Amino acid sequence: MSDGTPADLFLDAAIGLLRRVRAEESGAIAAAGTLLADTVESGGRLFAFGAGHSSLAAQDVVYRAGGLALMNLLAVPGVVGVDVTPAVLGSALERVDGLASAVLDSSPLRDGDALVIISLSGRNALPVEMALHARALGIKVIGVTSVTYATETASRHSSGTFLKDHCDVVLDSKIAVGDAELTLDTVQAPFAPASTVVTSALMQSVLATAAATLADRGVEPPLLRSGNVDGGHEWNARIMEKYGDRIFYHH
Repeated sequence: MSDGTPADLFLDAAIGLLRRVRAEESGAIAAAGTLLADTVESGGRLFAFGAGHSSLAAQDVVYRAGGLALMNLLAVPGVVGVDVTPAVLGSALERVDGLASAVLDSSPLRDGDALVIISLSGRNALPVEMALHARALGIKVIGVTSVTYATETASRHSSGTFLKDHCDVVLDSKIAVGDAELTLDTVQAPFAPASTVVTSALMQSVLATAAATLADRGVEPPLLRSGNVDGGHEWNARIMEKYGDRIFYHH
């Protein structure tokens, strides 16, 4: 590791990844934002899913001030976060065949909706099966993943494929295998993961594109305002009433 404090080096690494994403993923971001805008305009619903720490970026765009009110969280019990005990159970559930299909079949998702699936490695059974089954149901799939995992690791799905292989749009986070940006001679393992920073930025970029695209088409983007600004609650109540049949976290 070169000169500089660990904090400086991590921030430099995160900034470098964000610059790569901006330079290399602009087309995919535009395509994903357009897909979400198309879904909203055609009466579809929006959902986001992530397992483990990948769930953080999914949760970040649900019921969020400045975000699209129509984005719903697709929750799989036991894998949404580290609140499950023991925490390793969540990792184990990601490898269970059949779980994703059972979740989708009992969810509100239907033909014409859009689902964002976030999985850093994209190699486990859960995200691969979820993408496969969703598309079979007529659901558009946006995958947010690190494509390099497909060349440096083996799939854990029976098909031998990865999340990236079953998406309408793929967003590559550029995160290296292992998700750790720093090394030190005095530390035995690499450390300082950047996937949450980059993946959240990708998600917000896509939603910003969707909102602007809707506005360009003369459609009011169904955005939420902060409840901590004057008039925010009244604004949100109007949005909730108008789009209540497409918002599932409010019922």
